[in-house]
Amino acid sequence: MIDLYTAATPNGYKISIALEELALPYTLQTLQLSEGEQKKPAFLAISPNGRIPAIVDRDADDFAVFESGAILVYLAEKTGRLMPADTKGRSRVMQWLMFQMGGIGPMMGQANVFFRYFPEKIQPAIARYQAESRRLFEVLDTRLAASEYLAGDYSIADIANWAWVRTHRWSGVEVDGLPHLQRWLDAIRARPAVQAGIVKPPSKVSMADAVDGEKARQFAQEASRIVEMGRAGPARGNA
Repeated sequence: MIDLYTAATPNGYKISIALEELALPYTLQTLQLSEGEQKKPAFLAISPNGRIPAIVDRDADDFAVFESGAILVYLAEKTGRLMPADTKGRSRVMQWLMFQMGGIGPMMGQANVFFRYFPEKIQPAIARYQAESRRLFEVLDTRLAASEYLAGDYSIADIANWAWVRTHRWSGVEVDGLPHLQRWLDAIRARPAVQAGIVKPPSKVSMADAVDGEKARQFAQEASRIVEMGRAGPARGNA
């Protein structure tokens, strides 16, 4: 049994999707980020950086894993699925996983902060992070023109990138003119395990769909408070 400590964010959904894909039994422990639950001693003992997601593998002597990319690799290696066993195949998955961890997540996270969460609109910062996010989307589109999935077969690399790219409208970045990326977004969203994973836990607003309206405004205000308090800044990938 896996205990998943999470919240309704792209990084959180990476792990619930992976657990659903792998059909691993798990319990859902939802943390209230705006209340600072991720900074309490009990959670810091599991995730020293005070960020979600984190897991505890009860079947492996309560082994704790933090950082979403590390969790994905752990689950793939634990089950022998969603990542090839051969050296080259594993490397391809790891390359595209690191692409998300070092590029897609940080750039979209910063776009969210400056475009959605900061009360003052610093246009050069907004433009910089939206442009870089779009450039990274173009890299994905080029890759997906040559391959159905990022590393050949469907893998944790697809899960990691998809969980973020699906929220592109929240970051103020469009995917128009990127047909291969759009095809990939639709194909992954249609997977039953993905549909199950993106509602665990449920979100007050869908970052993938709702970009306007009262619920979106309230969601952005809550995220702004998290940024201001320095508890779990979305720029670090928690929203």
